[in-house]
This record gives sequence, C-alpha cells and structure tokens, in this order.
Amino acid sequence: MPIPLIGFSPVDTGILDLHVGSLEVSCIQGGLIQPNSHYREGSATLELGDGFFRADSRPSRDLSVLLAALQYQSSANATSPLRWLDLMAGCGIRSLRWGLESVLSTATHSAGLLPPEIWVNDADPDRAELLNRNLEPLRLKGGSIQLANEPAEALLCRAHYEGLFFDLIDLDGFGCPNALLQPVLNVLANEGVLLLASSDGRSPTGHDRCGAIRRLAAAARTHPASWEVALRLQMAALARHAWVLGRGLEPLACFSDGRTFRLAVRLKSRLAEEEERLLGLLARCDACGDQAIQPLLSLQGWPSCHCSPGYGRWAVSGPLWLGRLQSAEVLGALLQLEEKLPLTMSPVSFRLLQRLKADVGLPVCCWSINELAKRLALSGPPPVSALVEALRSAGHQACGSALMAGQLRSDVSFAELLSVCQSIHRAGR
Repeated sequence: MPIPLIGFSPVDTGILDLHVGSLEVSCIQGGLIQPNSHYREGSATLELGDGFFRADSRPSRDLSVLLAALQYQSSANATSPLRWLDLMAGCGIRSLRWGLESVLSTATHSAGLLPPEIWVNDADPDRAELLNRNLEPLRLKGGSIQLANEPAEALLCRAHYEGLFFDLIDLDGFGCPNALLQPVLNVLANEGVLLLASSDGRSPTGHDRCGAIRRLAAAARTHPASWEVALRLQMAALARHAWVLGRGLEPLACFSDGRTFRLAVRLKSRLAEEEERLLGLLARCDACGDQAIQPLLSLQGWPSCHCSPGYGRWAVSGPLWLGRLQSAEVLGALLQLEEKLPLTMSPVSFRLLQRLKADVGLPVCCWSINELAKRLALSGPPPVSALVEALRSAGHQACGSALMAGQLRSDVSFAELLSVCQSIHRAGR
C-alpha cells in the first residue's frame, strides 16, 4: 500500500553559482519559474504546475540523481530491489530524473540490475494529477512507481509499522526538517542515503538564538563562516537522532547558498570508533577573532584567546559536528559518472563537486580573509592561494573553503596566521 509527506517540496535554492539549463517556459522572474510552464532538466521534460519551484536548485537535484545512480550501480548482487523515497515530491522532478537517469541510463551499461521501487509522495492531493502525468514516461518504460498524497509523518510511521525500509530518501521541505528526523531514520536502511534540506537560515546562523535552542537544541552565535556553522549544527542534530538508534553517520556532501542548507549522509549500522568525539563546541572571540574547538567528551576550561589578559570573551556555538563534511571518495566516484550520465551534471554542479572534493571540511576552523586584513589594517586581503601555500610550507594543514568564498581553513594558531598575513602583504608591495 502506497505511503506519504508533509507539504509539497519547496525545491529551495541552489549553490554558490546559478544555472537554469534548457527551458521551455513562459517567463522566469526572480529565479522562480512561472506557473503552468514546461521545463527540461537532465533527461526529464515535465510540467511544473503552480507550486513553488526554483530552477537554480538544480545542483541539489543533480547530486540526488548521481547518488541514486551510484547506489544503483553498486546493487549488482542484490536479491531484492532498492527502494527510493521522494518524500516531498512537488512536481516530481527528482523522482522522474531518478528513473530516467539513475536507472534507465545506468541499465544500458549494467545488465542484470533489478529496477528500484520509486516512491513518490506529496501531501497536497491537488498535485496527484500533475504527478501522474509527469511520471507517465517512467511507467511506459516499465518503472515501478508508488504514488501517495499523505502527510510525511503518516507515510513514515506506516512504513515503520509495516517494516518497510528505504535505501534513499530525499527530504526537501520548507523551514527546519528536524521534527521528521527520527521518523526518517527509523525507515532508512543500513547504508542508506538521506538527502536533507533546511531553509531555516536564521536559527543556525545566530540570528534567532531562541529558535536554535528550540529546533537544534544548540547555541548558535554569529560567525564569519556562518554557512558552515549552520551545516555543522544540522549535522549534529542528525547525528544525535542516529545515535539514539545505535547507528552511525557518514557525511557524503554538505553545502549551502546561504538560503538552503543541504546534507547528504549515509546511515551506518553502528557508530565508528570514537564517533561521539565528533560532537563538540566552537568558540570565537569577537574582540580579536581567535577561535577554538573542544569535543564534548573532553570539555574543560577554554584557553586564552589572542586578546590581552582580561579583554577576551569567547562566544560559543554548539553542540555541533566537528568531523569532516565531505567524502572525497564518494565525490570522486560521482564525478566519474559524467561520461555515463552526460545529461545529469550541469557545469555548475560539476564545479561544485570538484570544490567539495578538494575541501572535506577539516580542520574545523575557518578564517575570513577580509576580516584578517581589516584587523591588520592591510590595504587589501592577501590571496587565499598565497596563504595556503605559505601555511603548508610551514607544516600546517590549509586550504580554501569550498563552502564560502574568501575563507581559509587551517589548523594554524591565530597569532601565526596574523604573522603570515602580514608577511605576504609586505612581500606583495
């Protein structure tokens, strides 16, 4: 019996770059495609209806399709079909692309794979007719489609009661998704992949501290690397729900455009060794800009910051995730799918995956180059590439942040970082 969702999918935003792709539309205004238009993306052509849709969210949809394709290719020895759930389907574009690109395109290269069951749900019953029309190409090609129009909680609870598990779940809704985290994880299979989106930007970036307490059970303070802090706070909330079930988490890809925060994670049958040490706190001194981290397991007094004694004051965020945010191995495998799935990855998506692969999210501390230049009264910020080269030559870890432009990631002490910035600035004169 088919199951369901919470509202319709808001296909929120995209990444740092924008891409519209090939369109047949009447008009596009402010990134939103106007109602009753037709749209082409990847291998899919479909009607958008009158719901919320953003063309510039394509990178998130591309990632979803690529992860589905990678999972499908790895199921050669499976005795039962994979089961995928588009929980808040909207117009059904993700589900349609899963079938047309992840399955049908892959099948031409991998014979003998069992076709997956694709579950498509949207809580708005008025979307049922639109979804039926848009998914018809999959039915004509023999795809297994389960269509539902129910609140997400109802679908997830029924699936849990009936012992149904999904290998891939895409949860993309308005606002904060945390009320659904436990129900979603209850029906996510071992080694299953969850794609999670949150459009709540105020709470995790320190602009609604009470909201962060309510939704994330965490303190959120403003920070130059606010997008990354928001992703780490959401990852920590997800990890706590997984750990309650005795499961572990493996981040695959995390990114944001500042409006929507997106995580792709794999659920593990058990926690990795010392995985609990990846939950901790991030402190920043607003006076001098110094930063420090501590795992909750070894929490103690904070060290002195770069300020003169008695002048510094740490602003602490967390609990948040202190581990890596990207899997270079998985991202590398996704990038290699470009030849098999030439229509799936837009140029924007390809560049995004390359950036994420080059910066897995460790070390945790990120420094704003503009802020460093301002604190040192420099005439301009030093190039990130020059800082990375100088810090690596000195034996430190360093790279540019893939999540926010103009950010440096390094394990260097703040005092040494300031010294290196001044040296580069003097050398460049």
